[in-house]
Amino acid sequence: MTLQAKTLVLALGNDILGDDGVAFYAARLLRAEFPKSVVVVETGEAGLPLLDHLESYGRALILDAAATGKCPAGTILRWDREDFRRCVAPSQHSAGLPHILELAERLGLAFPTELQVVCMEVSDPTVFRETLTAEAKQALPAMAAAAREILTAWGCRE
Repeated sequence: MTLQAKTLVLALGNDILGDDGVAFYAARLLRAEFPKSVVVVETGEAGLPLLDHLESYGRALILDAAATGKCPAGTILRWDREDFRRCVAPSQHSAGLPHILELAERLGLAFPTELQVVCMEVSDPTVFRETLTAEAKQALPAMAAAAREILTAWGCRE
């Protein structure tokens, strides 16, 4: 299978900031479930460095934590590529996503034509802690299920 045909799961966050690392936990579950059809990358990078991770994949699923303040902690939020034509949440990661999508288009880069984002609302992603809060632990299966649904719809199998 060529890299272009593979699907990228890009988990964003920081695992020493408690719930900001929730995407890593979900990504590890998906890595075990889709070892042959999905490439899983965990990164603390944001903004332009994400271009390097996303380039050359046909499909990308981004996992992240979000602190929008608009819904209770543990709520699973889903967006697609069109939602990032405008900023949908104040996040250190999504703030750069509209810009890198536009830059990739202008430069003609091989970039995912299918892009989905699954986030978990968290109450405070800035607390130094190496564990998840009770709310994040409880919502983790729902986050993984939302991601699994997208990957399955894209035809990803084991």
